[in-house]
Amino acid sequence: AALADERASRSMERIAPSVPASPSPSPTATPSPTATVKKAPKKPKKPTRPRPVAGLTQAQMDNAKIIVDVGRQLHVPKRGLIIAVATAMQESNLYNYASGVLPESENYPHQAIGWDHDSVGLFQQRPSSGWGTVRDLMRPAYAAKVFYLALLEVPGWQDMALTYAAQSVQISAFPDAYAQHEERATTVVEALT
Repeated sequence: AALADERASRSMERIAPSVPASPSPSPTATPSPTATVKKAPKKPKKPTRPRPVAGLTQAQMDNAKIIVDVGRQLHVPKRGLIIAVATAMQESNLYNYASGVLPESENYPHQAIGWDHDSVGLFQQRPSSGWGTVRDLMRPAYAAKVFYLALLEVPGWQDMALTYAAQSVQISAFPDAYAQHEERATTVVEALT
């Protein structure tokens, strides 16, 4: 008996012990030892973060990706994506700004704090000017969406110089400043599309 036990524990053959049938209303099939075992479905991969280009940090590139993704969802042409990214480069250096003037803005995820009136977010939009609530404007996707919606309302924006298109939406005190970001914004958009 000891020899049989030793042989059984070393045997490469594995035979399932017979299991007495359970009293159930419907018969069930007992899987054979050679039955294929189904693997659990793989977890979905996390989306990879875009590799920074044009001298951007990872945080800036992540914000640029949000801007581009929102524009693509709205079917904005590539020229509009470039205008939006260049505008955010000028307004916030592609960082999501809270405002020291609006303490509420610091309750939301942010990457910097500014002091320009009540301007917040990637596009430095002002709640007092009707862009949205502080909470909404601190969400990069919302800020990008309202920027695009305003841009799409500008007649002929597609044919304007970037500076004029951006200024038509932003009404900045420094309208010519947007142009300096066009080349970098183009590089970023090309990397993200």
